[in-house]
Amino acid sequence: MPREKLSKFEERPREEFESKLLDLARTSHTRAGGRKIGFRAVMVTGNKEGKVGVGVAKGRDVAQAIEKATRLAKKNLIEIPIISDTIPYEVFAKFGPAKVILKPQRRGRGLVAGGTVRVICTLAGIKNVSSKILSRTGNKLNNARATISALQKLKVQSQKSKVTAES
Repeated sequence: MPREKLSKFEERPREEFESKLLDLARTSHTRAGGRKIGFRAVMVTGNKEGKVGVGVAKGRDVAQAIEKATRLAKKNLIEIPIISDTIPYEVFAKFGPAKVILKPQRRGRGLVAGGTVRVICTLAGIKNVSSKILSRTGNKLNNARATISALQKLKVQSQKSKVTAES
């Protein structure tokens, strides 16, 4: 069987997920020989069609930490029900000290969210939502995990259960 040779531009399929660096922190710990310095990266990955994930990883250098975090974010993807560019109903979630509330908005209102929540909603494909971080923490990782936790709580009633409920 002859193998077709792909041109230089057709070799790689287009990446369907978009990634964004949410936080990068320098970490260090002291050993007998001195300080060991590393980096912690928090990455958000999404396809803008209802799938989003957060990944956290450490590495000796920035590139290694980002690569590991991106791989983990793709591994921990969650599916979000999006109805007419917004979420189906209001949700609240808490992760550690971080508290987040997400409210659906009518079409054209836009993404009324700050920082971490805005990045996650953008990569998830939610275009009209209002949110508020209720806690005083500025920790991006905890706020991201609280947002993901809130989005995980969203469930849409399936067509089968609607039919049985009406019967």
